[in-house]
Amino acid sequence: MKIIYWTGTGNTERMAKLIGEGVKEKGIEIEILNVSMDTINSDTIKDDSCIVLGCPSMGDEELEIGEFLPMLDSIREELKGKKIALFGSYGWGDGEWMRNWEEEMRSEGNNIILDPLIVNYEPEGENASQCIEYGRKIADIIK
Repeated sequence: MKIIYWTGTGNTERMAKLIGEGVKEKGIEIEILNVSMDTINSDTIKDDSCIVLGCPSMGDEELEIGEFLPMLDSIREELKGKKIALFGSYGWGDGEWMRNWEEEMRSEGNNIILDPLIVNYEPEGENASQCIEYGRKIADIIK
């Protein structure tokens, strides 16, 4: 299983690591990849049955267009048939970017296994616990 994310301020990276903790607690091996630092393409995910994707809200409540969207476009075909979960952080708005992303992924025939997880700013306290629990839920679904 892979967790693939892009982060600008570090908040989405923190979410990825916390989600990873929850997955690992259930005994599932994961690899956490940062879009800015790791090479990610269709070959990267071809052997995984579950992919967790994370991107914060940018600009006018949209996905990051410089690195994340090109990466996502490069793996769209390979995502079909896989279990997918979405997450991200935001600093303003009401989560519209995530609702739009989920709707787009579903309209392409992707299997979104859980409601997306969004956190306002940095995941701390209860929000950090929600990230860990999200990872546990993902692990329970794919076991």
